[in-house]
Amino acid sequence: MSAIAGQLLDWHRVHGRHDLPWQHDRSPYRVWVSEIMLQQTQVATVIPYYLRFMARFPDVAALADAPLDEVLHHWSGLGYYARARNLHRAAQRVRDEFGGRFPESFDAIEALPGIGRSTAGAILALSRGARHPILDGNAKRVLARRFGVTEASGGAAAQRRLWALADAHTPVADVAGYTQAIMDLGATVCVRTRPLCPLCPLQADCVAHRMHRTQQIPAPRARPRAARRVREVVMLVALRADGAVLLERRPPEGIWGGLWCLPEFATERAARGYAAAELHGAEFVTQALAPVPHAFTHFDLVITPLLARCPVAMMAHEADRTLWYDRRAPARVGLPAPVQQILASLT
Repeated sequence: MSAIAGQLLDWHRVHGRHDLPWQHDRSPYRVWVSEIMLQQTQVATVIPYYLRFMARFPDVAALADAPLDEVLHHWSGLGYYARARNLHRAAQRVRDEFGGRFPESFDAIEALPGIGRSTAGAILALSRGARHPILDGNAKRVLARRFGVTEASGGAAAQRRLWALADAHTPVADVAGYTQAIMDLGATVCVRTRPLCPLCPLQADCVAHRMHRTQQIPAPRARPRAARRVREVVMLVALRADGAVLLERRPPEGIWGGLWCLPEFATERAARGYAAAELHGAEFVTQALAPVPHAFTHFDLVITPLLARCPVAMMAHEADRTLWYDRRAPARVGLPAPVQQILASLT
């Protein structure tokens, strides 16, 4: 066992996280769902979503057999919805190709939708104790700082070196403990900004710490950062007298893919034109609903809600693409967080 593995394991026994929901009954399925949820999302945010998701989809079969709308419903607010769509597709693959039993082969797991090399390794390491290195964002940061990997983090050279380091220091024994330890250290001590170096078990030999370069390592991707764009849209809030609101299903790919959303338009004129053509008898309300800002990874979205009241008898004209969403008895469908915010403001 390398010195680093021993130091991390000793640190983790005392300071690591040992009571996370997915650490109980570490089946491949439970670990898989947690690893997907934790991509791009903090542990504290994930925990309540994970508990609700597991209560509804306790195994692969339950997830595979569920309608995608219900899967997205349980993901609503967690963001990066391609993760949920890939989970559902992968569960159906496991059901259809592996008889509902989660595969144990690394190659078979990595081939499932939404699973890459590091996630496949984490699933097998944490659930089976199989020796596979991982290189998620936390592990990458720990290794880059400890060994002074100064190449741009997204470059091929840095990736090769970091994978070699990950493999060299992953122990044969207690792989699950080591894997959890390096993730925990990156998440709680060796954090992206202002790392807590005095608390780190690797500080004495850390190259970045010795060079006073913890803020520069890992190096950002070697490309100029584009200025954030601001995109403005109008969303039509067609409100029936019985309180139901018209929603449309988004295309399966792209932003909010597969979720149900308020009809979206580039301009207020376009929204009013749609209402005149499709929502006969709709009357626009002069009092304005507050604009809703929403930040994506690469741009900011500003939504202007446009409220129109509709006759109670009005029905959706395309049952597979539109529905009147009853806020008092809501359908179990996926809603983007800004749409939930707008609907909540109607009360």
